[in-house]
Amino acid sequence: MTTLRTAATVRATPEGLLWEPSERWVRGNKGEVTVVDSRHPVLVWEPGLPVPLYAFPREEVRTDLLRPAKNPPSGTHTGSRLFYDLDVDGDRMENAAWTYPAADLAGHIAFEWSERTGRGLDHWYEEDEEIFIHPRDPHKRVDALPSSRHVVVEIDGTVVADTRRPVLLFETGLPTRYYIPREDVRLDLFAPTDHSTGCPYKGTAEYWSWRGEVADVPPNVVWSYRDPLPAVAVVRGLLAFYNEVVDIVVDGERLERPATPFSS
Repeated sequence: MTTLRTAATVRATPEGLLWEPSERWVRGNKGEVTVVDSRHPVLVWEPGLPVPLYAFPREEVRTDLLRPAKNPPSGTHTGSRLFYDLDVDGDRMENAAWTYPAADLAGHIAFEWSERTGRGLDHWYEEDEEIFIHPRDPHKRVDALPSSRHVVVEIDGTVVADTRRPVLLFETGLPTRYYIPREDVRLDLFAPTDHSTGCPYKGTAEYWSWRGEVADVPPNVVWSYRDPLPAVAVVRGLLAFYNEVVDIVVDGERLERPATPFSS
């Protein structure tokens, strides 16, 4: 009999970690070399971090590629004291892996993700789909829904977008994002930048900055997914604004600016 995992199956350790077994087949590569090939991964949430990481049974890790860290850091990964450097074909990467001090996770090794921290394994797969930045949280949901709501976006009193055909993206823990067709956005008021970000739920985003002189509008205030992941394909090519720093009016109601990690 299979036991369905729910939020109630997430377990806590005295060190403040949350963890949960996963039934996904997970692989992690450094270049062409498979360093992790696991059918028994564990999702781990560290205190203060909104996204999970994977830890793997030692026997499902190429431990022959790990070396005791030459310069182990302190005060990271919930007090871990055992770090490893990763050595692949003579290319040594410092502190790419570690073990947690929690007894529940004894015998497990976790890895950095290079797209998230600049070091660690650079290609990750759940089953046969490549994933990016960090593992997808099974307790997080992302829904992109076409709508006929009237959405107006303003910056310093200037209307920069006006549409009645948005796509509303609902993502657990974040404010609703309003994706707007390009034809309904004054894109001439913005300049493309070379900034990009990756999201394991949506894909890789490109950005634009406001050309105006309003001091409190940060760069890269507008983004778009040119080639989104299949689950949110409906937002392809549409443009979204950070609710935190622009004014959005939906069906005549001006929304309050939310306070999120993106507010700064």
